[in-house]
Amino acid sequence: MAFVGAEGLGLPIPGETVLVAAAIYAGTTHELDIGFVIAASSLGGLIGNLGGFWLGRELGHDLLLRYGHYLHLDESKLKVGQYLFLRHGGKVVFFGRFIAFLRTFAAILAGINEMPLRHFLVAATTSSILWSAIFGLGGYFLGEEVHRFRSTAGIVAGAAVITVAVILYIFLRRNWRRIEAEAEQHFPGHLQPRHHLL
Repeated sequence: MAFVGAEGLGLPIPGETVLVAAAIYAGTTHELDIGFVIAASSLGGLIGNLGGFWLGRELGHDLLLRYGHYLHLDESKLKVGQYLFLRHGGKVVFFGRFIAFLRTFAAILAGINEMPLRHFLVAATTSSILWSAIFGLGGYFLGEEVHRFRSTAGIVAGAAVITVAVILYIFLRRNWRRIEAEAEQHFPGHLQPRHHLL
């Protein structure tokens, strides 16, 4: 649970590997209940995601407002990010759980981009339970064979992420002015810091 939760906080910890190892142990020795493994992983993932969401909301937003220009993230781009997360954040959080890189940062990005907490909780809870069940039961029933499945699934997921990223890049490039105008209409004026810690 702790490893899966720490991964949701943005730490580069292999939560998936720990889940699969625990599930394989449960399946081969029967000294560990697979239901407990799945429940602990689901709870750990949700707690970690909530922590990442809080960090993004409490610190990330203000840090990007203050220092984002060093990363070429001006206020207009930050508004576009918030606008896109408002419309599609649930998909990012849900599918991000199944992709290693996004699993680490999706919750933080949701917090930075002011995703409504209720929507975040629905996406984070369902994805955490489903991900834990798939990989937990996979490790339990397939044992060591699950590593082949993980490898194939990782390649397919990686290819899908690259494809979606390219399509998104082309779409944004062609529609940037329109999306920028919609974001400005939705978030008029200057973005304000949430805290005065900096």
